[in-house]
Amino acid sequence: RFIAKPCALGLKVQANGPQKAQPNAILEKVFTAITKHPDEKRLEGLSKQLDWDVRSIQRWFRQRRNQEKPSTLTKFCESMWRFTFYLYIFTYGVRFLKKTPWLWNSRQCWNGYPYQPLMPDLHYYYIVELSFYWSLMFSQFIDIKRKDFGIMFTHHIVTITLITFSYVTNLTRVGTLTLCLHDAADVVLEAAKMAYYCKCQKLSDLLFLTFAFVFIVSRLGIYPLWILNTTLFELYEALGNFPALWVFNMLLVILQILHCFWSYLIIKAAYKAISKGKVAKDDRSDIESSSDEEETVPRSKSPHSTITTNGTGGANGTNGYLTGGTCSEEH
Repeated sequence: RFIAKPCALGLKVQANGPQKAQPNAILEKVFTAITKHPDEKRLEGLSKQLDWDVRSIQRWFRQRRNQEKPSTLTKFCESMWRFTFYLYIFTYGVRFLKKTPWLWNSRQCWNGYPYQPLMPDLHYYYIVELSFYWSLMFSQFIDIKRKDFGIMFTHHIVTITLITFSYVTNLTRVGTLTLCLHDAADVVLEAAKMAYYCKCQKLSDLLFLTFAFVFIVSRLGIYPLWILNTTLFELYEALGNFPALWVFNMLLVILQILHCFWSYLIIKAAYKAISKGKVAKDDRSDIESSSDEEETVPRSKSPHSTITTNGTGGANGTNGYLTGGTCSEEH
C-alpha cells in the first residue's frame, strides 16, 4: 500500500480495472443468483426477453465476470511484495549456506545427527520461511484467485508440513538447502510479472525465459539429483531405517510431482513465447477477451428497435429464469 502502489503509479501501471458491463437489472440478477456462465437455452430466453442478440448477452456476461477480477495495479503490488520477500530470503539463504559445510558436501547434513546444534541463523531462516508460507496459506483466500488454486493449496500444505516436520525432527540442514533452492526461481518469476504489468514486453520475455531455465534446472535437475539423492540414499546409508525418514521422503516426492506438473505448464508457455515471439500471459488469472470486447452497447435483434431495455420489464423481472438450480462459481 505505501511502497508498491506509489512505485506502480510511478511506472505508469494501469490503475483502472477491466471495462465495466452496462448496468442491467435482469442480467445482474441472473449473474448473482443463478450462474455466471449461462447455457445456450438460458441465453436464448434472455435474448427474447431483453430483445438483445445472444452475442451481446454473452459479451455482457464476459465483461461482468472480468469486472470482478483484479486490476493490473493490484496484481503488480502483489508481485512486488512477493519479489521483495523472495529476493531478501534468497540472499539471506545464500549468505548463510556458503559458510556451512553441508552446502558443499550433502553428507554433512547427517554428520552427528540427531545431535546437531540449532544455530541462531538457521532458526531465524526457518521461522521467517515458515511465517511467509503460513501467510500465503491464509491470504490465498483473499488474494488474486488463480485457476490452479487447488494445486497451490496443496503446495502450501506440503511446504508448511515439510518445514514444520523437518524442524521438529532436526532435519534442518537439508531443509535449508531445499528452501534456498526453491526461492531462486521465484525471484525471477515475480520480476517477470512486474515487467509484464509495466508493459516492458522484451524485458518480461527475457525474464520469463530465464525463470523457465532456472525452474527446470533447479526443480527437475538439482532437486532430485542433490536433495532427493541425499534424503533417499545418503541418509539411509548414514543412519539406517527410521519412521521419520519415510514421512520426510514422501513429502519431498509429492513436492517433486508438483514440480513436474508446473514444469509442463512452463515449457508450454515458453514454447509459445519462442514460436509467437512473445511470452503468453499468466493464464491463471487472465481477463477474458474477444475481438468484439470494445463493443459496449448491445445490438437489438429487431432492426427497427433503437431503444434497449434497462432490465426492468418482464414478469417478475426475470421471465422465469431465476427458478433453475445454481451453478458452481468461477474461481
